[in-house]
Amino acid sequence: MTMPQQVRLVEVGPRDGLQNEQQPISVADKVRLVDDLSAAGLSYIEVGSFVSPKWVPQMAGSAEVFAAIAQRPGVTYAALAPNLKGFEAALAAGVKEVAVFAAASEAFSQKNINCSIAESLQRFAPLMASAKEHGVRVRGYISCVLGCPIDGAVAPEQVAAIARELLDSGCYEVSLGDTIGVGTAGETRRLIEVVGRDIDRQLLAGHFHDTYGQALANIHASLLEGVGVFDSSVAGLGGCPYAKGATGNVATEDVLYLLNGLGIHTGVDMAALVQAGQHICNVLDKDNGSRVARALLAREQA
Repeated sequence: MTMPQQVRLVEVGPRDGLQNEQQPISVADKVRLVDDLSAAGLSYIEVGSFVSPKWVPQMAGSAEVFAAIAQRPGVTYAALAPNLKGFEAALAAGVKEVAVFAAASEAFSQKNINCSIAESLQRFAPLMASAKEHGVRVRGYISCVLGCPIDGAVAPEQVAAIARELLDSGCYEVSLGDTIGVGTAGETRRLIEVVGRDIDRQLLAGHFHDTYGQALANIHASLLEGVGVFDSSVAGLGGCPYAKGATGNVATEDVLYLLNGLGIHTGVDMAALVQAGQHICNVLDKDNGSRVARALLAREQA
């Protein structure tokens, strides 16, 4: 298996990154973040989520954010839409691509979306039908692919079965999420090997949290298995409200540094990306979660 020569970074900071923040974040600040990210050369940005503000307060105002961002040609501006109601709200906001999510663990599915895995997949059917009718692309997420905070270990075969169902239902790509960041490089390669027996690896993406400091190792392992799409969050923003202790997604800056070192093309400008991440960290009054960003910013100040 040869490594991909090009990698697509899926920037999830404005959605997965901000949804866990406790303080209110203005629409203007969210718009500035998205515009900064697209100016840095990211070609796919998850802008927001059309879920009940009761469950995820930070995602209130996603329609206003979509209305205000400067949409650049060739950039995908996507949103999470967990059900038909959310999809219809996304459609009304002019969203051209949505993401749906299922869990690889029954206990996590119940805790996260109050239904079984099978029920969650059934719920997507009307959403998928409407998306097809309106020409909206759908991306699938599977959470807890390398471990669950409640069930513990997750069988790769279980992940493979759910990935196949998502693709068969109409998703064009499935992102495999290590939601609590417990996976290791060996486990990651084994997972992709099992899932890849029945599914083209070009239809898979990796979504790694860095709780145990293994995200970059897992991304490198995924590259060795031929995966060429990775979700990441600028400045390492985010976590999971339903997985205690889970730190943010791997920082986009850190992934970009790894890919640049491997000679893999992304089209993303590191300096602009670092500035985008630092600006939102200043807004949030929090430390930058990217080691690369911290190193580069310190060098500038030296």
